[in-house]
Amino acid sequence: MHLLNRITSDIALMLRRPPKQQYAALCYRMKKKRSEIEVLLLTSRDSGRWVIAKGWPMAAKKAHAVAEREAYEEAGAKGKVDKEPLGYYHYDKALRSGLKVPVRVQVHALEVQEMLKDFPEKGSRRLEWVSPEEAAMRVKEPELKALFLQMAHGPGSRAEAASTAAA
Repeated sequence: MHLLNRITSDIALMLRRPPKQQYAALCYRMKKKRSEIEVLLLTSRDSGRWVIAKGWPMAAKKAHAVAEREAYEEAGAKGKVDKEPLGYYHYDKALRSGLKVPVRVQVHALEVQEMLKDFPEKGSRRLEWVSPEEAAMRVKEPELKALFLQMAHGPGSRAEAASTAAA
């Protein structure tokens, strides 16, 4: 029986595909009265879990441009996106068929300068500005939690967050 389990495990590993790639925007702003950072969370359309704006690669668009576009489409957030990634996180995307596909998400920080009242996915998600610590408590993915906690130290610590999350 042990040999059969080992063969099954080896075959499963051989058939496992590399993770799919997505790009995300971790939207943030500074509170006006105090110099504290806030981050934007939104709910997923299917499960209602707290997430950040993310999407699949787009033809002829660089990763940071995809992240910027997703922030606009999903949350109406416009601002300055960092070209360099803040970090990465992984999750399993549940497909309609019931299969789960591993996904690697490259995250770019986006300093929000404007929140639009009208945007493509308005009404299909809840949006909420919260502290990075609160965001870390709400999201499920451990690596995303770590990125939020690094953001708690302010936008100047983003390079540190990227090196920590990539490790």
